[in-house]
Amino acid sequence: MMYELKTKETDRSVFEFIENVESPKKREDAYKLLDIFTEATGYPAKMWGPSIIGFGTYHYKYESGHEGDAPLVGFSPRKAKISLYFATGDTKREELLKDFGKHTTGKACVYINKVADINIDVLKALINQSVSFLKEAYPNQ
Repeated sequence: MMYELKTKETDRSVFEFIENVESPKKREDAYKLLDIFTEATGYPAKMWGPSIIGFGTYHYKYESGHEGDAPLVGFSPRKAKISLYFATGDTKREELLKDFGKHTTGKACVYINKVADINIDVLKALINQSVSFLKEAYPNQ
């Protein structure tokens, strides 16, 4: 049985999704992030699954035969925190995060409470680094 990736690109409206974010502050931050990610990547924002706003796409294939598509970078304004998605397995990420501001990290995500807590220049560097890392790791995109 092939593993089915739940997070697929959809045709849902990114703006509609952001407009439905309950907290007005989170909504405002989502629009700020939308601008930053769009400007940094040059890719249009797309909805991935029900709650991730992704930019760009790459096709991955593991040795196990598991393969799929994923956004190069993205974010999700969740109830508790805002999740930021960058490339995992990139050693430069740790370096950049030292100057990022208030955040916590999960396996695949970096969590922030609000945009005001972070350094926007470092965010742009993290986005650019993630995109170039994935394009190198997964050429022929």
